[in-house]
Amino acid sequence: MEALDRVVKPKTKRAKRFLEKREPKLTENTKNAILIKGGNANLTVTETLKDIYALKKPFAVLYKKKNITRPFEDQTSLEFFSKKSDCSLFLFGSHNKKRPNNLIIGRMFDYHVLDMIELGIEKFVSLKDIKNSKCPEGTKPMLIFAGDTFDLNEEYRRLKSLLIDFFRGPTVPTIRLAGLEYVLHFTAMDGKIYMRSYKVLLKKSGCKIPRIELEEMGPSLDLVMRRTHLASEDLYKLSLKQPKALKPKKKKNISHDVFGTSYGRIHMQKQDLSKLQTRKMKGLKKRPSAKMTEEDEGISPKKLKSV
Repeated sequence: MEALDRVVKPKTKRAKRFLEKREPKLTENTKNAILIKGGNANLTVTETLKDIYALKKPFAVLYKKKNITRPFEDQTSLEFFSKKSDCSLFLFGSHNKKRPNNLIIGRMFDYHVLDMIELGIEKFVSLKDIKNSKCPEGTKPMLIFAGDTFDLNEEYRRLKSLLIDFFRGPTVPTIRLAGLEYVLHFTAMDGKIYMRSYKVLLKKSGCKIPRIELEEMGPSLDLVMRRTHLASEDLYKLSLKQPKALKPKKKKNISHDVFGTSYGRIHMQKQDLSKLQTRKMKGLKKRPSAKMTEEDEGISPKKLKSV
């Protein structure tokens, strides 16, 4: 027990802040990614990892040294690096005769591999080869997916979810027009995945809405899917589970129509309208003839009012 206490309890304020950052939170932080080179990474794989690291910064960690590991055979080293760097996404690059120009993209759940997909690079154009202006570091991209395969095939559907997780960036409450300056486009067609990166140019159009043009920025990748390691449906649903505090509370007696108008139902106790105090007006005063009939019956107006 004493050894466990030494591990759990921090000795310095810096260690305490470090452990607090890794504690479970209702709203999780922006997902960080680690980019790792394999033992036989060639120039194409190395440049690809550098370019994707440039797109993902500052929410990425690039390992420059080579690491001899095979994620589909042994995942312990990836899980170790993930826990060390506090990253829930990873991109592993390698090259060999059987699988040339190989990329493995995946994500973690509780520092264990949830799912990963192996992609082969058939064509690569780097950021340096396209001589155009680039977006500043940390720009949040707009993601576009084209092709029915992303919705019909289970492996492609999981790949789409993985790519959204990898490139989505931080969650922002508001968006300004000038901030929409970077597009990542993924197309699934004829068994291949085409990744293109564009910079958005806002041109004058003679009215309030600007004319939009896309200028290729790089990198450009033609990918083909190879091996897959997907989580089971139960484990996948468990990873998507939200805490109860984040779930919206259902409000009673409130309904909405087709136009979005809210209607509320109010429950009140039964009221005695005979005792309701109305506004005193001359038009509501009793006439002399009505007073005479009340006196003839032997009831005074004051007594009648009190009754």
